[in-house]
Amino acid sequence: MVQTILILAANPQGTKPLRLDEEVREIDAGLERAKQRDQFVLEQKWAVRPRDIQRAMLDINPQIVHFSGHGVGDEGLVFEDEVGQAKLVDGEALAGLFELFADQVECVVLNGCYSEIQALAITEHINYVIGMKKAIGDRSAIEFAVGFYDAIGSGRSIEFAYKFGCAAIRLAGLQEQLTPILKKKQNLKDTVPEISWSKDEPLVKHESMSETSQELNESDIQTLTELLIRSGRAEYSARKALCLKIGIEPNQIVFLRQPADADFALELISHLYSTDDKQAFYKICKELENVFKKGKYATDLEYIKSKVNC
Repeated sequence: MVQTILILAANPQGTKPLRLDEEVREIDAGLERAKQRDQFVLEQKWAVRPRDIQRAMLDINPQIVHFSGHGVGDEGLVFEDEVGQAKLVDGEALAGLFELFADQVECVVLNGCYSEIQALAITEHINYVIGMKKAIGDRSAIEFAVGFYDAIGSGRSIEFAYKFGCAAIRLAGLQEQLTPILKKKQNLKDTVPEISWSKDEPLVKHESMSETSQELNESDIQTLTELLIRSGRAEYSARKALCLKIGIEPNQIVFLRQPADADFALELISHLYSTDDKQAFYKICKELENVFKKGKYATDLEYIKSKVNC
């Protein structure tokens, strides 16, 4: 079955210039050379106004919808008005539109800053939605998009393509691999992205998940990784002490000397999944609770502890 990818691009007057042309060109080139290139059609709409979105959905009937442009958090995504100025469209409005096409759209990609809130609204109706947790650099946004569609074009699943896009950011020497986030419709079974950048392991694993991995979801992984970085426990000077506290011999893990804190945190979480070390997960939560003693993160950590059954 041929699938249609609809790209909606907007960079209104008065907003920061983005390399949207490069992003779309690279996506197109990747699909042209893809193993399953005959299975995909790429449609592009530029300088998109809200009305153009409606018409494109009716005329093109896409299975994947990709937004490329600016996002401003709670206020919405930035499209254009009738004279080329910025026009904000919030998550509820977008979710209402996609609800009408829920029987045909499988995935929505919001490749704009601070678009997680819109992704969360849309995922009420669409199986897979990718947004950005915070601001993302132009280069990282392009690398993610190209990696994602290269994987899609090779016949991989949306979840694999998401992981592959995150890996592409890291391979480009950038440090924003944690910014893209995959949201899934509630009735879909939770799976966990196993991303590894160890020299001795493949970039993306897709074998069957362990019992622990099935219990924890993507949001839990993102939370633990981010809090490890924020807490300072992933800094080089603190890594050996952290490993010893959670019961891991520091000299036996090859990623201990990763130059970036984010890389070490990701490698450590991946290692714990591969070894199904529930005790270590529990001890990490306890260690992080010493830093994040109150508020949302403390609640999140308590919830994660309950999932690993320790």
